[in-house]
Amino acid sequence: MTCASCAARIERKLNKVDGVTATVNYATEKAKVSFPDAVAPESLVQVVEAAGYTAALPVPEAPPVAEEDSTRPLRQRLIVSAALAVR
Repeated sequence: MTCASCAARIERKLNKVDGVTATVNYATEKAKVSFPDAVAPESLVQVVEAAGYTAALPVPEAPPVAEEDSTRPLRQRLIVSAALAVR
């Protein structure tokens, strides 16, 4: 997208699909799309590409890896600071 009218054009094209509600944010270059289960997300990408733009489905975020103890570095700093503060 190079301008706000590009975002509006993509939004219009997506909203023409039955049951689809789309809002396109020009600043972030992302679209928020609500669609029924009968519509495949890949077909929405094709609609955007048919309008002359590129599109990709969002990549799911990986689940966070649990650390052993996320407060350990802070606790170590506290202990060292307390030890240095006591004279």
